[in-house]
Amino acid sequence: MSEDNESDDDWFESALDDEDGDSEPTEADDTSATPSKSDAEESTSSDTVPFETDGDDGNADSSPFDDDGNDDGSPFDDGSADFSDDDDGSPFSDDDSTASGGDSDSSPFDDSGDDPFSSESGAADAGSPGNDGGGLFDDDFASAFESAGSGDGDSGSDFEEEFESDIPRVDIGIEGLDQMIQGGVPQRHLIVTIGSAGTGKTTFGLQFLHHGLQNGENAVFLTLEQSHDAILDTAGDRGWGFEEYEEQGQLAIVDLDPVEMANSLDNIRGELPALIEKFDADRLVLDSVSLLEMMYDDQSRRRTEVFDFTRSLKQAGVTTMLVSEASESNPFASRHGIIEYLTDAVFILQYVRSDTGETRLAVEIQKIRNANHSRETKPYEITNDGISVYQQANIF
Repeated sequence: MSEDNESDDDWFESALDDEDGDSEPTEADDTSATPSKSDAEESTSSDTVPFETDGDDGNADSSPFDDDGNDDGSPFDDGSADFSDDDDGSPFSDDDSTASGGDSDSSPFDDSGDDPFSSESGAADAGSPGNDGGGLFDDDFASAFESAGSGDGDSGSDFEEEFESDIPRVDIGIEGLDQMIQGGVPQRHLIVTIGSAGTGKTTFGLQFLHHGLQNGENAVFLTLEQSHDAILDTAGDRGWGFEEYEEQGQLAIVDLDPVEMANSLDNIRGELPALIEKFDADRLVLDSVSLLEMMYDDQSRRRTEVFDFTRSLKQAGVTTMLVSEASESNPFASRHGIIEYLTDAVFILQYVRSDTGETRLAVEIQKIRNANHSRETKPYEITNDGISVYQQANIF
């Protein structure tokens, strides 16, 4: 980095401890008092009630090839139409008499019992398990489709097959949600958590970092919305001990001004990989990418800047979680509809309201590249210990 740009990055450089521990973030120096524990929690936790257990939502009868013996809906029913009774020369005649100048035994449209598409013989063949006559949709073929689509209420959550992968993977650190991802999220993936106000997006990101810190990983939290002290207070209320991790040089919390970050984004993008490598960070959270997107009025420039920023994080080799506001018109999309296409995994946090007016929080995994995951929408709550997903429960 040149001397001209050196001053622009002092705000970021100073936030990270060097390996010798000679410098500390200025915010950490000013934060000497341990934040008090608070019993007050988010209102959503107090409204939580036990959820009913999943029923058997796997319906084996839904197979499009189910042989129930009813031939009324057969697409090969010969009795559904009569092409001609009078024209002896019609090749589609159902009459048993021989067509003009032809042999009934050699007709490809002979309505004999040997016709594999006959409604009388075909349905019987398909419904007979011991028949080797080879109807087009016999039991063996239908059973394969039924077994592929069948399952109990946990079919989207439990993975019976043993999972093998050469890709290193990490857990999110949220109970119930990790069980919905077979093997975990691949390392160095870019993750985005999308949700409206009050769905616990920041808590989601902090819990992701806390899980890594517990396992001896290093973590960086970049916040554009809250102060350094506010982040420590939020983590302290849940007993996650972020102050201790920060003092040990395992955690760096950097609060940035969105305008300052946008103006210095070129420098940040160029220096961020080196700073992450110097800090040896394993996990990083940016809260939130929506404020960064709002700094650009032009849609094409916004996409270019965000793409370049996410690419620099990818090059840094750190598993990154970006927090994004949801669109006002579509809870399954980000505010600007960009970030979900630039990331490898998308988690949707949303409010779900019943017909009776009851409101609950629900999480959905929209995508994870190179990973098998459940596509069911599951309820969750925010408690004193963070976010807990009820994997075995339905929303209502």
